[in-house]
Amino acid sequence: MAIAPESLRYTPTHEWIRVEDGMAVMGITDFAVKLLTDIVFIALPQQGKTVRQSEPIGEIESVKAVSDLYAPVDGEIVETNQALPSKLELLSESPFDKAWISKIRLSDVSQPAQLMTADEYRRHCETSAH
Repeated sequence: MAIAPESLRYTPTHEWIRVEDGMAVMGITDFAVKLLTDIVFIALPQQGKTVRQSEPIGEIESVKAVSDLYAPVDGEIVETNQALPSKLELLSESPFDKAWISKIRLSDVSQPAQLMTADEYRRHCETSAH
């Protein structure tokens, strides 16, 4: 069963967001971290870049594969977690807190409501795991 805090919204590609003061704080879920297994590198999104929902904005690399990170919403990358590339263990230790990836200033404040709820995300993980 995927861990999915109720206060967050989720994408089908396993990104999560928490909305704070018109910003979407984003990261990847523990389900994604477990699928990737041993993470060896992360390429953070470019600060100041305008992004569109579902477009690749970075990469995460494990011993198994390289996967894209996708923008969960439209907006501008205003901050990235500079500690993360040198502390990749945070992704498995604290995926929904200390391992946030970027903060995106929302272009459309109604967009997060269109993402999956925790229950919807857990069901999505159960069906995609089969």
